[in-house]
Amino acid sequence: MSTLKVDNIRHNSATSDAITMASDGTCTAKITSINGGSQLSHRNLIINGAMNVAQRSTSESSSGGGYLTVDRFKYVHNGNDNNLTQSQADVASGTTPYTLGFRKSYKLTNGNQTGGAGTGDRCRLQVNLEAQDIANSGWNYLSSSSFITLSFWVKSSVAQNFYGSIRTPDGTSQGYSFETGSLTANTWTKIIKTIPGNSNLTFNNDVELGWNMDIAQFIGTDRTSSGKLLNQWAAYDSNNVMPDNTGTWYTTNGATWEITGMQLEVGDTATTFEHRSIGDELARCQRYCVQYNSNNANRDYIMPAKVSDADDAYTTWQPPVAPRTTNPSISVSNSSHLSLEYNDDSYSSPINFSTRDNTAANPFSPIVFLNFDINENVMSSGSMVFLCFTSNTSGGYLRFEWEL
Repeated sequence: MSTLKVDNIRHNSATSDAITMASDGTCTAKITSINGGSQLSHRNLIINGAMNVAQRSTSESSSGGGYLTVDRFKYVHNGNDNNLTQSQADVASGTTPYTLGFRKSYKLTNGNQTGGAGTGDRCRLQVNLEAQDIANSGWNYLSSSSFITLSFWVKSSVAQNFYGSIRTPDGTSQGYSFETGSLTANTWTKIIKTIPGNSNLTFNNDVELGWNMDIAQFIGTDRTSSGKLLNQWAAYDSNNVMPDNTGTWYTTNGATWEITGMQLEVGDTATTFEHRSIGDELARCQRYCVQYNSNNANRDYIMPAKVSDADDAYTTWQPPVAPRTTNPSISVSNSSHLSLEYNDDSYSSPINFSTRDNTAANPFSPIVFLNFDINENVMSSGSMVFLCFTSNTSGGYLRFEWEL
């Protein structure tokens, strides 16, 4: 090994140095791009790639799929004999991801799939991005010589190869599949996939789904093909999204699968992961979900409202960041957890929610208009009431969602 010792570096035609060396081993450099075009910051198009934010829950084993634990990571399943558990897990100290600053992962723990790996069975992690995030990323996605690079750390308790697929819904839908390669059991492995552009790709400049990516733990043969080619774009075929899957992990009771450090960036090189502050990452997640949690007090106040008649009250609520789209879907932990408090110490539940907003007209200053309807005529028109958690509610939540 040798060392090149110079004071400065300058192009033959330049009038100033590109890199100026200092005697202490540091340098000053004139950098105009990173990774062939990516910006110095905000390179990562994936939100919550370090898995630090989990507004909804840190563990969920219900039969339902969707966004249930780690924000922006969706669990999709079908035909499971026994529910899988998804959770926000701790990255063990002493592992490579830990030394690189990762403390959390998204983890799946398999149930007992007594029926084996069925044709229509599937479980997969899904990552969805708005079309405008790709359209405005700086990736020349129509050119096969322009690239976007996906990277992540993954660990499986079962030694196996896993497949992933990307779908672009806009225009004539295109598909792209890839593999992790054979993973060593219980060992973190970094996966890097450099993906070229293609003249058939379309990404509309809007808030709708533009990048739909699955990383499968198992998908049955009704969605796969033995002849599926990897690492190239082709017209999307829902019956041929990836090669036939190995069923070993899926048929192993209690098998685990973890992922962290996911990054998607413009360019042909996987750069060091862009760690963002918890406040920054939470704000990005709140474009899609805002959740209020009970503090287990006698009264946990959420927001005031004005009574319009004996069983209705209304208020305006401004989300902490601009939501993705218009009226949110609203869910509560239990209809008895939320009440309207009136006349200082009286309260009524359940509450029926309805919304309207002006987000479409004011996308950067959204206001959501909320109406609270109760099933009894007990309030006085014109008075103030409070939406609140009541009676030391444990695990109570009020959730607003604008998910893809």
